[in-house]
Amino acid sequence: MIGGYRIIRKVAAGGFGLVYLAVDSEGQQVAVKEYLPSSLATRAPGELLPQVAPEKLSLYRLGLKSFFEEGRSLAQISHPSVVSVLNFFRENETVYMVMNYLEGAALQDFIVTARDLKQSKVFRESTIRSLFDEILRGLRIVHQHKMLHLDIKPANIFITDDNKSVLIDFGAAREVLSKEGNFIRPMYTPGFAAPEMYRRDASMGPWTDIYAIGACIYACMQGYPPNEAPQRLEKDRIAIALARLRGVYSDNLIEVVEWCMSLDPLSRPQSVFALQKELSREGERKYTKLSVTEKVRMQFDTMLADTKKTVQGAAPGTKTK
Repeated sequence: MIGGYRIIRKVAAGGFGLVYLAVDSEGQQVAVKEYLPSSLATRAPGELLPQVAPEKLSLYRLGLKSFFEEGRSLAQISHPSVVSVLNFFRENETVYMVMNYLEGAALQDFIVTARDLKQSKVFRESTIRSLFDEILRGLRIVHQHKMLHLDIKPANIFITDDNKSVLIDFGAAREVLSKEGNFIRPMYTPGFAAPEMYRRDASMGPWTDIYAIGACIYACMQGYPPNEAPQRLEKDRIAIALARLRGVYSDNLIEVVEWCMSLDPLSRPQSVFALQKELSREGERKYTKLSVTEKVRMQFDTMLADTKKTVQGAAPGTKTK
């Protein structure tokens, strides 16, 4: 039991913490995220308190403060496309953030599935526009609360079983620690982090998250992430890669990705609203009554069905999700 929540099992672990499936006092499932940066703290099996070396304590506490403030800020946001923080509290010399437990799959899983099926299009253009219109609605609210996500990538866009696309796993604590600490390993996901995130003195803003949105759209078109920013600064191949997709996707969508992924922050859309306006252009987008998640799942059901027809000798009773 931690803070009145019964921990069932660990469901995820990363460099900055752990996520557990838990049950609250009314028996409802929740996700509990614990601040425990692996580079700063250790914890022996069966122990509750993290062990932090004296020389790392100030940095550990700095990240802890940022993690706590992030929880407090997210708790004020209520939007279907932003993960809901239900509670946050200090215990065991760390901080826990309690969120809605989501069931479904990350956008990354859909991209990998489509890529493995070797389709000419990873996602249809209408699906891409609808998906990111939904995500941008949530991101716009985040920015209005003077917050940045700072870790947008397909693995952090969750498509739930009840037809919602949700931004998860914000990166404020990670960003604070990367700027203050002398970390040897890169703390960003290659391809999705804007160039300014690699510089300690750079100014970050909505344009930083918008770069990551462009990189996510690129991944939905190509099936792979773009080259990471330091490589692009040396030799930029994004325009060449996108040029190969002309005729597969509209010129407008390709130009939107190039705009979002400009290496110069001032050359990108400076607000989510500016990007939304371009992404929802009437001439390019096809509206349907289906939710974005239904579109994604319908597309994958069709792709999987087509693949099954061509595969000979598949084992009977195999279930594909």
